[in-house]
Amino acid sequence: MFWILVWLKNLLSGAIRMPEILSVNKILVTILGYPMSYIEAVGTVLYLWSVWLIAKRRILTWPVGLVSVVLYGLLFYQIRLYSDAIEQIYYIGASIYGWWHWSKAPRDNGTVMGVAFSGRRSILFYIALTVVLSAATGTIMSRVHLLAPVIFPEPASFPYLDALTTIMSFTAMWLMARQRTESWVYWIIVDVIGIGLYYSKNVKFVALLYVVLLVLASKGLAEWIKTADRDKRAG
Repeated sequence: MFWILVWLKNLLSGAIRMPEILSVNKILVTILGYPMSYIEAVGTVLYLWSVWLIAKRRILTWPVGLVSVVLYGLLFYQIRLYSDAIEQIYYIGASIYGWWHWSKAPRDNGTVMGVAFSGRRSILFYIALTVVLSAATGTIMSRVHLLAPVIFPEPASFPYLDALTTIMSFTAMWLMARQRTESWVYWIIVDVIGIGLYYSKNVKFVALLYVVLLVLASKGLAEWIKTADRDKRAG
């Protein structure tokens, strides 16, 4: 994946130009008056697939997810959701880690086993960490256009709300890579906020995606709880 990081670095620095196919202005189809770009459509399909795979505890979720996060990172950068764009860089590393961690877990007919809830102390720690980091990140992102105007030429949209979903997603991704069931609770909250956030930014297909993700996350939570209870009884 090193070549992806190098390409992103050169793209953000202006050393290379973004291919037209990756521009939000390159429209694939117009649905009910909404112009959907290629990057949004492909990224959405891959993202939905990866979420379905992770709910089913299939290790294929990680390589599929890697491609989708690169596409979404470019999409969010172009529409000035900078926290979300930076979030995708974290996802690359977290996906590689999750891929490695899940590859070591026991499997039953290709399904990864061993999901469970964290202890109460760990859950409270992650909640407190999320609150503190969200406030700090929101403060930085509200001034990022002043701190780094070359990379971020325009003020960030909804910096604090965007930062909250970013930090919550960071935590959820880490917990999911560690096979922690409470990760789905984080995703459910992120999805609810995301529906309103992306609709207001006129990325309506992404907003619709988050409605679907909310349904998948709810089902994923129920399935992982059932699996965790079954594994606990079996143990």
